[in-house]
Amino acid sequence: MTPDVLLVSVGGDRREAVPWIEAFGRRLPGLAVAALGDAVDPAAVRYVAAWKHPHGSLAGLPALDAVFSLGAGVDHLLADAALPAGVPVARVVDPDLTNRMSEWVLLQVLAHHRQARRYARQQAEARWADDPHQPAARAVRVGVMGLGVLGIDAATKLAMVGFDVAGWSRSPRDVPGLACYAGTGALDAFLARTDILVVLLPLTPDTEGLLDARLFGKLARGGRLGGPVLVNAGRGGLQREDDILACLDDGTLRAATLDVFTREPLERASPLWRHPGVTVTPHNAALSDPEAIADLIAGQILAHRRGEPLRHLVDRDRAY
Repeated sequence: MTPDVLLVSVGGDRREAVPWIEAFGRRLPGLAVAALGDAVDPAAVRYVAAWKHPHGSLAGLPALDAVFSLGAGVDHLLADAALPAGVPVARVVDPDLTNRMSEWVLLQVLAHHRQARRYARQQAEARWADDPHQPAARAVRVGVMGLGVLGIDAATKLAMVGFDVAGWSRSPRDVPGLACYAGTGALDAFLARTDILVVLLPLTPDTEGLLDARLFGKLARGGRLGGPVLVNAGRGGLQREDDILACLDDGTLRAATLDVFTREPLERASPLWRHPGVTVTPHNAALSDPEAIADLIAGQILAHRRGEPLRHLVDRDRAY
């Protein structure tokens, strides 16, 4: 009898899939684990675990029970028009990934707050110059857009450092110790009290291109940092990169740290690499660890095979 199959796809590259196949194989001895493109019976494929799979490659799997994202986002799955209709899609909720994201957010917010780029330039020039007006964290207003698991954890840890933190989400949230804004009607008020905007939103039809000149113009003026700062580790499709550059040049934004881009890898010709107000990181704010993520997905698969419901399912209509 042909065993059920878990199909793994990482960008359609079998070499990238190997660590994942090995990790799943150790946890799911009752399943055959294969890479996309391997010779398997399509009717035996019950589960798919994917990150940026080639669109259309998951069609024609008649027994498919669930599709799991190998990373925090699911837009790479939902953008595939041939993704089998009606098949549950599950996102990753992983403490390791959450901690990694919060580490990155704390690092970037603190770097802007404590002027890390300024002092790096001064060191390169062997120039000793302090800033007697360095504010305390409590005087800097951080706004976190997106209060899912990642956003709540990052906001909570920023507040623990001492920043004046608020959060915004599409639907109401109640987070102890955090001022929460919800819905489009509260967005302007949230932006008006924000010196550093941290973006951890999913990419949906409603959020695509949201980070534009109009939004940046609504951020706080007169804050202790000398101008508002953008920190985006959500998705590249959230931002309009020409608007970011223009707003840096005209003073609407003071600085930006970007981990995600509309096209990745970021092209060498992009002016974002060279702009003095931009910090670029290569979409590594919260890398997925195959061992940690395989633990979670394998647990979901084993529970499903016992007849238990899947968790962390995506609402396809809302796209998250």
